[in-house]
Amino acid sequence: MPFSLLKFGLKSDYPFENDPDLPPPSELKRHYDVVIIGGGGHGVATAYYLAKYHGITNVAVLEKGYLGGGNTARNTAVIRSNYMTPQGVKFYAASVKLFQNLSHEFDFNIMYSERGQLTLAHTDATVRAFRQRAEVNKHFGGRTELIGPQEIRELVPTLNMNPAHLPVLAGLWHKDGATARHDAVAWGYAKGATQRGVELHQLTEVTDVDIQNGRVTGVHTNRGNISCGCVVQAVAGNSSLMAAKAGFRMPITTYPLQAMVTQPVKPFLDPLVSSSALHCYVQQTSRGEMVFGGGSDPYPLYNTRSTLELKESLLAHAIEMFPFMANLRLLRQWAGITDMTSDYSPIMGLSPVENYYLDAGWGTWGFKATPICGKTMAELVASGGVVPELIAPFAMSRFDTFKQVNEMGATAASH
Repeated sequence: MPFSLLKFGLKSDYPFENDPDLPPPSELKRHYDVVIIGGGGHGVATAYYLAKYHGITNVAVLEKGYLGGGNTARNTAVIRSNYMTPQGVKFYAASVKLFQNLSHEFDFNIMYSERGQLTLAHTDATVRAFRQRAEVNKHFGGRTELIGPQEIRELVPTLNMNPAHLPVLAGLWHKDGATARHDAVAWGYAKGATQRGVELHQLTEVTDVDIQNGRVTGVHTNRGNISCGCVVQAVAGNSSLMAAKAGFRMPITTYPLQAMVTQPVKPFLDPLVSSSALHCYVQQTSRGEMVFGGGSDPYPLYNTRSTLELKESLLAHAIEMFPFMANLRLLRQWAGITDMTSDYSPIMGLSPVENYYLDAGWGTWGFKATPICGKTMAELVASGGVVPELIAPFAMSRFDTFKQVNEMGATAASH
């Protein structure tokens, strides 16, 4: 909790009217040094780090909807770094460290809650894979270990240890697992960016991209045309569609990913619990609601609709893990649009178009990468295209050189 929050709470006056979080809408300028397409967490984080740490403030963040209204508002807010590859662990561990201090940096409470994540192993092969994964995590600074059934019972006394006739043999316990309010993260970054001169333009859709001699020179929007020095593409599930406007293809397939939440109940589950064998993960929010997530839909689609088929299969698996939850009432169900690469790692860095930078291919792990993605993309832009070492392995060119970063087994539920 920021120390200034206590001071603010003891004030006799609350200057809400004189200190709005975001400035009122304004007209587009004809030119910006940097245009960021996408006003989700990644877009406003990049703008924030550009302004605060690099002094670049002639920046426009263009969002076709509203701030954080895309995948930022449609995820389940899980934060973790227990990935499989050295490249992935280092990247997401750096993001976790940034998350831990965001409330103080923003002077804005993002409700960060470190709770730990428990991933269940139901087969000997999974136990062997978890043992290797734990060692990779520990080597690069993550707090991850393999634990046995007795320790699992102590962590989650309400868990069925033999769900769907798949006995729990062990678990991957990731102490750094956490959650945060996704909308608070977006608002914190947006507030910090706009206070430093960045312009956030909501309801502003980019309809085309101007390319001259292989270099981006501007964008067309539903509110007029803009010239710019460079463009950062951060549009989550619409990455392939936006790249097509810039004249190139991306190795991405887009799938819906659904989740749902129940009525609130008395707190009983602190860790995040997942099972890739059951294609399901379960967590309880600070308000007591039970959140269920699982695998993506098995077909490509640009749509955020909910389906009965997914609801039935996901809840059946969740009830196998926690049988008494069959008595809970479901409150709502929703979906996001996920860009999946063949190696389950993102695409960051340079594109075939000069000064057109990519932040794409996040699949189901975009929210947890928000701070480090914003920081490294800002470094990339500020340096004029020098790719930071931390994101170099995620270049789109890796698919041409067969240097994939395979994170296929690192998701909380199989996709």
